Amino acid sequence: MTQLVKEGSLLWEPSESFKEQSQLVDYMNWLKEKKNLEFDNYESLWSWSVTEIESFWETLWEYFEIQSSTPYLRVLSDRTMPGAKWFEGARLNYVERVFRNRKGTEDAIISRSELRPLQTMSWKSLEDKVAAFAAGLKASGIKTGDRVVAYIPNIPEATIAFLACASIGAVWSSCSPDFGSPTVIARFKQIEPKILIVVDGYRYGGKDFDRVDTVCEIQKAITSLEKTILLPYLNESPEIEQLENVVLWEDFINVHMGASFYFEQVPFDHPLWVLYSSGTTGLPKAIVQGHGGILLEHLKQCSLHMNLQEGDRFFWFTTTGWMMWNIVVGGLLNGSTILLFDGNPGYPNLDTLWKFAEETKMTVFGTSASFILSCINSKITPAHFDLSHLRAIGSTGSPLPPEGFAWVYEHVKKDLWLTSVSGGTDICSAFVGGAPILPVRAGEIQCRELGAKVEGFDENGNSVIDEVGELVITEPMPSMPLFFWNDTSGERYFSSYFDMYPGVWRHGDWIKVTSTGSCQIYGRSDSTINRGGIRMGTSEIYSAVEGVEGVKDSLVIDLSNEQDSGLLLFIVLEKGTTFNEGIDKSIKERVRVHCSPRHVPDKIMVIKEVPRTLNGKKLEVPIKKILIGVPFDKAVNKGALSNPDSLDFFLEIAEG
Repeated sequence: MTQLVKEGSLLWEPSESFKEQSQLVDYMNWLKEKKNLEFDNYESLWSWSVTEIESFWETLWEYFEIQSSTPYLRVLSDRTMPGAKWFEGARLNYVERVFRNRKGTEDAIISRSELRPLQTMSWKSLEDKVAAFAAGLKASGIKTGDRVVAYIPNIPEATIAFLACASIGAVWSSCSPDFGSPTVIARFKQIEPKILIVVDGYRYGGKDFDRVDTVCEIQKAITSLEKTILLPYLNESPEIEQLENVVLWEDFINVHMGASFYFEQVPFDHPLWVLYSSGTTGLPKAIVQGHGGILLEHLKQCSLHMNLQEGDRFFWFTTTGWMMWNIVVGGLLNGSTILLFDGNPGYPNLDTLWKFAEETKMTVFGTSASFILSCINSKITPAHFDLSHLRAIGSTGSPLPPEGFAWVYEHVKKDLWLTSVSGGTDICSAFVGGAPILPVRAGEIQCRELGAKVEGFDENGNSVIDEVGELVITEPMPSMPLFFWNDTSGERYFSSYFDMYPGVWRHGDWIKVTSTGSCQIYGRSDSTINRGGIRMGTSEIYSAVEGVEGVKDSLVIDLSNEQDSGLLLFIVLEKGTTFNEGIDKSIKERVRVHCSPRHVPDKIMVIKEVPRTLNGKKLEVPIKKILIGVPFDKAVNKGALSNPDSLDFFLEIAEG
C-alpha cells in the first residue's frame, strides 16, 4: 500500500540562490527598477497582475522585448469577455521570436523514439530546415491564412513543419498518428486545409502500426487538400501508390535548402494554430489561438512559471495531439533546448523516461499524474539514474495526490522543485501552477498564475476562499480563443464558457483556493459526486482507491439520482492480482477515512481498462450517460477514445 502523506505537508522550499537566479525574481527586480513597482511576495504580485491587467501585460511586452513591425494602439480595448481585443495595431510573428536568439551550433532539439536513436539538431540546422520548408510551402501556393495540417508523431519534423507554417502566416493544426481516420477527419475537415503532412506509420510499445491506408482515407474525406507531404518513418520505402498528390519530405525540403528566412508580419490576433477539444460527445471544438496572445502567454508560462532559461533542457511527455506539445515548442522562445520523445513511456518498462532524462541531462521533466502513480504502483526507483542536472518536475493531466508528491521526493530527488499544473487546451497554458519562489506542499498547486484572475464561485456566483467552487476566470487573458472555426455566430463559443456566469469564463473544474494562495483541483464540475449533501471531486476518490495495493486504475460513476444502482466503482487490477474480500474492504475503508463514509462505493466491479480520451482523461460523464440509457451515439464519440473497446463492458451493463 502506498503511504499516504498529510495534505499540505511541507516537502520542499527553494533556497535563496534558487530564488535569486529565477526568471520570476529577475522580472520582479525589473519592475522595481523600471516601473517603481515593488512586491514583497508572490501573492501581492499576482494581485497586481490581475487588477491592473493592462499594465501587467504591457510590462511583459517590454520585459520580453517583443518586436513588432508596427506599434500597438492600446493594450486592451475593453475588459469584456468574450470579445476582448489585445494590442490592436501590432504586427509580429511568433517564429521570429524563436530565432531571435539562435545559438548556431548549440543544440535546439534532442530527440529519441522507438524507431530512432538519440539525435541532436543544432539551432543552425533547425533554422536552415525551417527556412527551406517555408520556401516549399510558398512555392506550393500556401498564403497567409491558409491551413496546413499534420498527422505526425512528436519528432523534430513536426517542429520544423510548424515553425515553417507559422513563419509565413499560415495556420497550423496537428493530430497524433495513433488517432484513427474518423477522429482525424472530424478535426481537420472543419478547417479545410490545403496541405497534409503525414508519416507512413509509427512504432509504439515495440509494435509497428502502418498508417498508409489511414492517410488514404483522410485524403478522400478532405476534398480541400492539394498536396500531401509524406515522411517515411516506419519504412524507408513505404508503398504509397494508393495516395494522391504526394511528395516525399526530403524531396520537398531539399530543393529549397539555402533559402533565406522571411517572417510574415501578421496582426496580434492572426490565427497561429487550431487546437481541438476532446470531442467525447460530439464534433470537437476547433479552438483558434493567435500569434501575439500565445507568444506573450508562453513567454510568461515558460519563463516566469517554469523558470526556463537559456541552457535548460526542457521535456514534457506528449504527443502532437495534445496542447503540451505546443508548450514544449514554446520552450524554444526562451532559447532552451527542447527534448522530444516518441513512443510508449512504459516500454520496455517505466524506467524508459528516467533513462532518457539521464542521457539528455534533462533539467525540466514534464509528465502526468498518471505516469507518476504508475511509477509508484510499479515500485521503481528513478534515483538510481544520474539525475544531477534535473532541477524541476512538472505534472499535469489530472490532479496529483499527496502521495504522488511524497514519492517524487523519496524516490526521485530530495532537492527538486515539483509543480502540479492545471489549465487546458482552451488557453494552451495553465491557470494555476508553479512559482520558483514558493514552497511545495503535498497535494497543493503552488499558486494562481500571473495574469489569470482565477476564482472559485459558489452556486450563487460568489467568490469563496478555503471552499470548493467552480473554477472561473473573471478577467480576460490574451491567449483565450479568438473564436471556434465555423462558429460564425459565436454561439458555440459563448455556450462553452459564458452561459453560466455572464461575462465570466467558467472552465468546468472544481477548485479550492486557499487563504495562503495555493490551489487544489478536484476534477470536472460536471462529474462531481454529491452524496447526502456532501460534494466530492472524483480525484479525491481516485487518490484513495488507487492507493490500495493491487489497484492500478479506477473509474467512479454516481447513479444515485438516476437509478437504484448507487455509487459504482470500476477498478483495474495490477497484473497477477485477483479481486478478493481483502481488496474490497481496503478500498471501502480508505474511501471512508480519506473521503467520507457517504462516498463508500455501493458496488465494486473489475474491468480490463478505464475508458480514456485520446489525451488520457477518464471518460466519466459519457460513461454515466451510457449507464442511464442515453443512446450510444449521443453519449460518446467512439473515435475520441484512445481505447474504444473499453466501452463494450459498459454497453453490456446498460443493455443488461
